[in-house]
Amino acid sequence: MSLSDPIADMLTRIRNASRAGQMNVRFPGSRLKESILSILKNEGFIESFNVKKESKKTDIEVTLKYFNKQPVIRELERVSTPGRRFYLQARDLKPVRNNMGVAIVSTSQGVMTGRKARRLNVGGEVICRVW
Repeated sequence: MSLSDPIADMLTRIRNASRAGQMNVRFPGSRLKESILSILKNEGFIESFNVKKESKKTDIEVTLKYFNKQPVIRELERVSTPGRRFYLQARDLKPVRNNMGVAIVSTSQGVMTGRKARRLNVGGEVICRVW
């Protein structure tokens, strides 16, 4: 099955699994998804993720994080879509939820958080916001 927006599919699977109280979620992998998940892990939104390669197919299994039986990820919002790309300059990247959340931005220097993009003074495509 061909998906028109695999990033939105990944975010939706993570959102649904966390709301259902599941510990793990699995979906098809890509390098962009791995970059997004490494940022989520470094920011403390997920426990871990494992990349499983089977011949030519790559799957990613994410272990979700909970605190007091509540999911750490409160909201997961896709900003830029294939039909409507959303680009911002470095000075326009604002904090998400008073720095309680994180914006994930795809820049010319790679995928990074909005804070790091502001610090490096690079803009790019805002992929999603998490809080």
